[in-house]
Amino acid sequence: MIQTRLKGTGVALVTPFTEKGEVNYNGLERLINHCIDGGVEYVVSLGTTGESVNLSKEEKLDVLNFTIEKTAGRVPVVAGFGGNSTQGVIKDIEKFHFNGVDAILSVSPYYNKPTQEGIYQHYKAVAAAAPRPVILYNVPGRTSSNMSAATTLRLAHDVPNIIGMKEASGDFIQCMQIVKNKPKDFLVISGDDNITMGLISYGFDGVISVVGQAFPKIFTEMVRQSLKGDFGKARQLHYQLNDITDMLFAEGNPGGIKCALELLGICESHLRLPLVGVSDALREKMGKAIAGLSA
Repeated sequence: MIQTRLKGTGVALVTPFTEKGEVNYNGLERLINHCIDGGVEYVVSLGTTGESVNLSKEEKLDVLNFTIEKTAGRVPVVAGFGGNSTQGVIKDIEKFHFNGVDAILSVSPYYNKPTQEGIYQHYKAVAAAAPRPVILYNVPGRTSSNMSAATTLRLAHDVPNIIGMKEASGDFIQCMQIVKNKPKDFLVISGDDNITMGLISYGFDGVISVVGQAFPKIFTEMVRQSLKGDFGKARQLHYQLNDITDMLFAEGNPGGIKCALELLGICESHLRLPLVGVSDALREKMGKAIAGLSA
């Protein structure tokens, strides 16, 4: 059962670029190996952190295929397929081979702000077309539309091919309603690094992380200790990364995490417009924090 393999820490991989703005596949390979060697349970390709909206359709296919190839079955691969056009998402899914992909992460439709019924019907149609299990993704800070607990639970109970939810609303009451009333094998996954430990205490099954790709050993161990119920050990690890995690998001994602990865020597920090790199002041602050963590 894929749900068992997707408990713990997944990482939303960045897409490294060269100075000329081309995809840096050498950097992506180093990042994949860094994450897997660091103990992550799975990787996520073409998420928000991967700047998927700044990639052409051809680049998306190339990045996903490269990620599948270099992961080489060592951990599951989750692929991002989402958008604000239901038919567009379905067409993209129908065109891909899905060999080596274990599940789909699909963000709730953005910009056009559908009703809860519209969100429900969108996901029902996407799941019907999907050859792999689907994980819902609620991130109202980016979509301007919250998927309610009632809609999540309706999909969880009605659509067998929908196996989980990445919940990034930051609404603890909504999170608890989902955990309390979900089907037994339905995954509830944190989309917020700095509250993951707390959400696991409510019954979450893990996280799809940003910071975890920079510091996989510390972060995955924090998640494992939380899932074991040893929050004493988990708390110590959580606070090792707490300040750095705040810095990563201080001037937007993925600018912060790309800066951290460059400071760690994994890949360069180039982004595509309209995204720009972090300020010199934040970069210096992050450098000192990372050096302190390694000391």
